[in-house]
Amino acid sequence: MGDTIKLSIAKGRADITLNRPEIHNAFDEALIAHLAQILDELESNASVRVVVLSGAGKSFSAGGDLNWMRRTANQSFDENLADAKALAGLLNRLDTLSMPTIARVHGQALGGGVGLVSCCDIAVAAPEASFSLSEVKLGLIPATISPYVTAAMGARAARRYFLSGERFSAAEAMRLGLVHDIVPLADLDQTVDRLVASLMANGPEAIAHTKDLIRLVAKAPIDDALKDETARRIAKRRASLEGKEGVTAFLEKRKPSWQEGS
Repeated sequence: MGDTIKLSIAKGRADITLNRPEIHNAFDEALIAHLAQILDELESNASVRVVVLSGAGKSFSAGGDLNWMRRTANQSFDENLADAKALAGLLNRLDTLSMPTIARVHGQALGGGVGLVSCCDIAVAAPEASFSLSEVKLGLIPATISPYVTAAMGARAARRYFLSGERFSAAEAMRLGLVHDIVPLADLDQTVDRLVASLMANGPEAIAHTKDLIRLVAKAPIDDALKDETARRIAKRRASLEGKEGVTAFLEKRKPSWQEGS
């Protein structure tokens, strides 16, 4: 696996950098397995509060490595199914990570690269960034990434860009909701730093529970069951040690325990 992914952890922040700049950080089965392993390790690391995903060189990620795709063309159905399940597992792990995730997007984000962006909680892009879901141009479909991309940009936009395979700009990605902010490339790191600081100010348990809450309410009808469940969840948080500490700290006009030393 070598140095195809760089990981650094400092002061509660984990930076994951896809590091195949010579091929625009395209990924193959080895990088997928490595990234999934890193995410599993971060999930069990209580010191990590925020994860930032970026790409080295000129691009965020160009999606699937052409050499990998060439190999898959000669594989059996079962071999391709195993490959696809590995990517589906990686995307789900990134999407359901308990700590907040930020995608730092520059250059190209194509195919599976758009999938990675969609799985992150927050996405910030440079104005020059470009996006494409071009699988149909190769006679393929954006299958494993489709639940996350559709959730991010909506079914109507997915109908256009999944079917046309055309490139679209950072401005269009922001209009669709795929990215949240566009900032000059020179300011991208500073913007990410500011977002990290904002996220680190919040209760880590509350963030994890809020991420789970969003997954629940995004797909559920507003019925008695949902009303009861949301009431149960806030009651549980109010009674939690973190919830009590947060409210008490606010009333006492001091920093809560999770901000100590910041």
